[in-house]
Amino acid sequence: MSDFKEIILGISGASGAVYGIRLLEILRELNVKTHLIITKPAQITIAQETDYTLDDVKKLSFKFHGSNDIAACISSGSYKTIGMIVAPCSVKSVAEIANGLGGNLLSRSADVMLKERRKLVLMVRETPLHSVHLRNMLTLSEMGAIIAPPAPAFYNNPQSLDDIVNHNVGRMLDLFDLDSDVVKRWKGL
Repeated sequence: MSDFKEIILGISGASGAVYGIRLLEILRELNVKTHLIITKPAQITIAQETDYTLDDVKKLSFKFHGSNDIAACISSGSYKTIGMIVAPCSVKSVAEIANGLGGNLLSRSADVMLKERRKLVLMVRETPLHSVHLRNMLTLSEMGAIIAPPAPAFYNNPQSLDDIVNHNVGRMLDLFDLDSDVVKRWKGL
């Protein structure tokens, strides 16, 4: 098997920008090249929820792509990656992806993952959910996407918010067989 490792990371405007940022940090440590897309609403969320500037976040990636850059390499199925994570993923992005709208690079790249049968992980960050949200997520699941809302685990006895974030992003990376050493594994009773 090849050690080729490039992944797309989308950060949408849902609360929880720290998930995407922490993924970038860990993926960099793992020497995985990240293609980063940050939507316009995500830029606002990053400024509101974190101490990071947009430039700080961009520098964590291998390549930053503007959300309107539909001609970016990752907008084509001929550009190979191991998949895509959207963290956090807004229900707006879920709707765009589920309905094949492809109006920005995030939803277009996700659409490419689905059509090429590559791994697409959506860290949906919304609650409560109504029927349309659930239908869109079911549609995506039926197309092969993995719906993985960030849900805190308590069996690992988290001591900080960082512990909760690390566990969640580590579990997302598990889906790509990328062991980040940030997950406290369940050992049984």
